[in-house]
Amino acid sequence: MNYKIVRLNTAAKSDITSSILIIYTGGTLGMAYDETGALVPFNFGQILEKIPTLTSMNIAITVISFPEPIDSSNVNMQHWVDMAYIIYENYDSYDGFVVLHGTDTMAYSASMLSFMLQGLSKPVIFTGAQLPISAMRSDARENLMTSLEIATAKVNGKPIVPEVCIFFNHLLLRGNRAKKVQSVHFDAFESENYPPLAESGIIIDYNYAAIKPFEEGTKLKYLNKLDNRVMVIKLFPGITANVLDSCFETKGLRGVVLETYGSGNSPSEAWFLNCLEKAVQKGIIILNVSQCNGGRVIQGRYQTSKDLKRIGILSGGDITTEAAITKMMFLLANEKDDAEIRRKLITPLTGEMSLNEKG
Repeated sequence: MNYKIVRLNTAAKSDITSSILIIYTGGTLGMAYDETGALVPFNFGQILEKIPTLTSMNIAITVISFPEPIDSSNVNMQHWVDMAYIIYENYDSYDGFVVLHGTDTMAYSASMLSFMLQGLSKPVIFTGAQLPISAMRSDARENLMTSLEIATAKVNGKPIVPEVCIFFNHLLLRGNRAKKVQSVHFDAFESENYPPLAESGIIIDYNYAAIKPFEEGTKLKYLNKLDNRVMVIKLFPGITANVLDSCFETKGLRGVVLETYGSGNSPSEAWFLNCLEKAVQKGIIILNVSQCNGGRVIQGRYQTSKDLKRIGILSGGDITTEAAITKMMFLLANEKDDAEIRRKLITPLTGEMSLNEKG
């Protein structure tokens, strides 16, 4: 791929203390208004004009831009492969990475990269903006500046946040625990089932107990196989057998994330359970996640979820839908044994879920 590369002269060479690679995929942060008032991709060679305070950070910044910026609504598996590959290829040359990404699918991308980059021990910070960088009230400057500061933060020479995160509107969240919840306010993301890793104010207050510990000597592995023969099915009152049957009869379907009510509850009618049981017997793996932003699936708390457990539906615990579907795509491609896929789906791999009850 023909990436655009810009190296920013942010400080005198003797003053440089860290190096950061910014990966610009697209999204509002990297847009600017042209003379007609239309939004066009921003020239990162001119970023110092928009954010002159970058020169005070004493970090060497390289920007790699996708050849054509993508609206995050168009993100697909190849884009995840490209993002992960750029980080893998440049891993030894930089202290940290900042990924500029549209907000709509940012939580999906951050979740997927947390699975693809095994053994990660450096910061990978996703960020973006609700308003373009050229807008007067833009949140882009604050989000980018703080993301750079977090990506370079160290204690005793070791990175403070050696994992994939999302920074947005003063909050640093674990990437595979985050969810977009706002489209018109600056506080676009939340993480209901896991505490923020940091909050930025006058200082950046790190929640060290919540951050993945730094592991000395780990070697980064880049796992780029993904399988998108999956589906998300959201339950609603009035769902019919015809709808479910047509979903489960999709050619080649291997896995389903089933969004149920509350703590994992679903209709108890015989037709519904029979439909799910037939799918499980065909070898389709079904993971039960809650439609609620907070809380967790506890299969067996109520009779309706006991039935799901009995027929072989897996409990997703407190995992988000975004992490669940990307984890399923990752495991289906990288594990050959269905029993191992099922075991790992209900087991925390990179902090995406709490320890699950068996089910």
